[in-house]
Formats: sequence, structure tokens, C-alpha cells
Amino acid sequence: MTRTTIEDLFIHELSDVYSAEKQITKALPRLARASTNPLLAEAFKAHLEETQGQIDRIDELVEGAGLKLKRMKCAAMEGLIEESKELLEEIEKGAVLDAALIGACQKVEHYEIASYGTLIAMAKHLKMC
Repeated sequence: MTRTTIEDLFIHELSDVYSAEKQITKALPRLARASTNPLLAEAFKAHLEETQGQIDRIDELVEGAGLKLKRMKCAAMEGLIEESKELLEEIEKGAVLDAALIGACQKVEHYEIASYGTLIAMAKHLKMC
């Protein structure tokens, strides 16, 4: 699909973030199991619930607005998750791995924040909110 309008771009970006959220739901349980800090493991589980809520809200938006998402895979999130897999392979379980996983999750969060900020700006431009 060619992105020639703000509407096209909005659908593309929404499809991208939807894919990102789906990928995150698959990665977070692995991170929770890898953590040796119980509070960190709980934070990963809480984030999983939050992520599922975000997916549900996107589903509601798509249905309510009559939008059709594109089938795509968010390459940026795929890369961030791949980095976290490398951490799991390269660092022994313990405090260092926990710290590395926190850093990896911060990268994911910043990507999400930027993505949703962009979507909000576009939605306002399109008078969707």
C-alpha cells in the first residue's frame, strides 16, 4: 500500500505498532522467566497485562472506526526483541542480566512512546480525537 495521504500513513503506523505490541506479548514471558529478581519478574508480568490492554484498545479503535490494519511485522520491534534474545544467550542469569533486561525494556518503552505520540498527532490532524 502506497502511503500518499495522512490516512494511509496513520493506518501504516497503527499496523506497525499493533505488530510491535503482539511481538512484545510473546517476548515478555521469556524475560520474566529469565529474571532472578522477583520484583523485576512481576514488572514484566504487569507489562504483559498492560500490553494486552493496548492490543485490546487498538482492536476497539479499528472496529469502531471501521479501519483495516495491514498485515505486517514491525521490523524495529523485531530488532529490539532480537537484542534481548542475544542478552539471554550471552549473559549468565543474575544481577547483570537483570540490569541488561531493564535496559532492553527501556528501549522498547521509548519506541512505544514515540509510536503512540506519532499516532496521537495524526489522529488529531484527522480529527479522530
